[in-house]
Amino acid sequence: MSDEGYFGRDTVFWDVNKQMFSLFGGARALLMQAAHPLVSAGARQTSFYARDPWKRLIRTVQLQLILAFGSKREAEATADRINKLHETINGIDPVTGMRYDALDLDLLLWVHATLEESTLMFYERTVRPLSRARREEYHQQNLISAELIRLPREHVPPTYPELREYVDGIVKGTDLMLTEVALEVFDLMGGGPVPWTMKPVWYFIAFAARGTLPPEVRDLYNVSWDRKQQLFLDANLAFLRRVRPILPDRARTVRPAAWAERRLAGESIDLIAKAREARRQL
Repeated sequence: MSDEGYFGRDTVFWDVNKQMFSLFGGARALLMQAAHPLVSAGARQTSFYARDPWKRLIRTVQLQLILAFGSKREAEATADRINKLHETINGIDPVTGMRYDALDLDLLLWVHATLEESTLMFYERTVRPLSRARREEYHQQNLISAELIRLPREHVPPTYPELREYVDGIVKGTDLMLTEVALEVFDLMGGGPVPWTMKPVWYFIAFAARGTLPPEVRDLYNVSWDRKQQLFLDANLAFLRRVRPILPDRARTVRPAAWAERRLAGESIDLIAKAREARRQL
């Protein structure tokens, strides 16, 4: 039997991450991550958002999905690539004067936690609600992803409610601030260099990302938000949830999950090579 990787088709982790609409959470998580000045400092060092930020965003998403759907060999190779990049990202943040390091456990935790919370939020808003037990199951499975990128499970809140409390504590604390890089990320959310074929859907993804931010983070980005916008967002997310079952599979399932299904059916497919080819086509 083909290698299902660290997860399997019967896991909640596979089900949540294969959903196209769950990816909407990535835009929200990116805004939250960029609001942390030391995360932004690492992005500034690599010019992450300055040189073709759209393709770099897609590349980051694809790397995360290979961790979820790749074989163990592919997941480990991808994690190794991420970890080696992180080894080169460190220095002194010119904004805060503090040292940053992409392998710092607190920074890795902030990135990990915001992505987990945002992914589950959009899954529940656009696919189906999860029971408390299923959320906890996802959290426990996601600890495997954390360990692959050198975030020990001992450094992650042990339960999903505690992870939510951690995120809330950072949001209500003093760690987040608006920096130049955060503004560049916010501009990317507004359209930026997104390919014209993606702009109609991207505008809604960006709108949903802004609308689901914690109020404190919305205020940080100076985002105005009123009741009409909230009603519009709620109605559209509910609409996506209703129509999702009748959409064609390619509109419901992310490519790496579809490639993994084909591999498990017996086809010889290299997810890393497929992801590289897909990026070239953008």
